[in-house]
Amino acid sequence: MVSHDKPEDNKKFAEEHSAGFPILSDPEKTLADPYGGLHERGFYNRWTFYIDKEGVISKIDKEVKAASAGTDTVSILGDLGIASK
Repeated sequence: MVSHDKPEDNKKFAEEHSAGFPILSDPEKTLADPYGGLHERGFYNRWTFYIDKEGVISKIDKEVKAASAGTDTVSILGDLGIASK
């Protein structure tokens, strides 16, 4: 997950919401630009990039819904042939 928030804000958010994974901080918004992930209003689009082991983007989900993101991710990973444990 990437956010344009400061590292300390991302850490606090992850701890408060039990994210269980780090959130990459990109306050300069340099990471989003090459991928087209920056909204015209200056914040990150809520997109999910599925990147394979070779670093190739296999899919970009531009229809992410917070309420179903976990279930949707599992489904997309299945569609991409990535086995779940």
